[in-house]
Amino acid sequence: MLSFQGENILSVNELDREAIELIFNVAKKMEPYAKKYKRTNVLEGAVLANLFFEPSTRTRVSFGTAFNLLGGTVRETTGMQSSALAKGESLYDTARVISAYADAVAMRHPDAGSVAEFATGSDVPVINGGDGPNEHPTQALLDLLTIERELGRFERGIDGMHIALVGDLKYGRTVHSLSKLLCHYKNVRFSMVAPDGLQMPDYILDAVSNAGHQIELVSKMEGNLAADIVYQTRIQEERFPSQEEANKYRGGFRISQAIYEAHCKPQSVLMHPLPRDSRGDANELDNDLNNNDNLAIFRQVQNGVLIRMALFALTLGVADKVEQYEVDVPWFSRKRET
Repeated sequence: MLSFQGENILSVNELDREAIELIFNVAKKMEPYAKKYKRTNVLEGAVLANLFFEPSTRTRVSFGTAFNLLGGTVRETTGMQSSALAKGESLYDTARVISAYADAVAMRHPDAGSVAEFATGSDVPVINGGDGPNEHPTQALLDLLTIERELGRFERGIDGMHIALVGDLKYGRTVHSLSKLLCHYKNVRFSMVAPDGLQMPDYILDAVSNAGHQIELVSKMEGNLAADIVYQTRIQEERFPSQEEANKYRGGFRISQAIYEAHCKPQSVLMHPLPRDSRGDANELDNDLNNNDNLAIFRQVQNGVLIRMALFALTLGVADKVEQYEVDVPWFSRKRET
């Protein structure tokens, strides 16, 4: 199993089921701090370099929030043009410089393999916040934790479940990483619901198949959404050769409350890595689903903070010290009422 302390988190390939369960156990212990029942200063004095060279809201803020909740300080760079990379500096040199300033790095970059390249020059743990169409390990972990918790509401587990992955499976890095993690579980049935041009890459299909899971490749939603988990992905416009090519697929895999009632099970859980495209010609998950109790997208967001807190605590070697640095929360927070 990955030792975690001082290690990079670059790919879900580094994680086995034992490591996943350790992360989940630590993440669940972070809930009192995320909900502001208590706060902890276990990382007081530590600095996170939050380097996001590709647009992001949730992931960037989630990483920063997670580090702050552990008592640390966050320094951010957003956008390629605001960094020395725009001047021709290599990822290796950037890593040598940034790791001299920080105790941990969270990084997103548009090119596959870029975060791993950066990590070769870093003296501090680097966590991959997404590298192009390749991987998004923390998203996969928060998705898996969400799946475990949502199925637990119905006294079900991940082993033996049916998941429908819907939409842009070719460029959607979240479904690539999630599928790899699910290979550590048993008897999972996968419905890959995507147009022919956006189906899951062969190397992911091979990994899932070699793990002994059942796979169905289908090109329409009708008749294929009656799953325990329905995981919708947006069309990754920024990864297409042209906007015109991306537009061919807009709105083709739209789920509304009416579609949910017609094609999903009454207990089908709806997930999405966000942002969901709410423009009228897209609407992957319609706003009329907002009152559906099985829409889990905002619970995913909350689980993301827990997962990232756990990874910082593990990689910086303080997972067993968090409670020792607890202090009271003096201010009002509605989070404590939820």
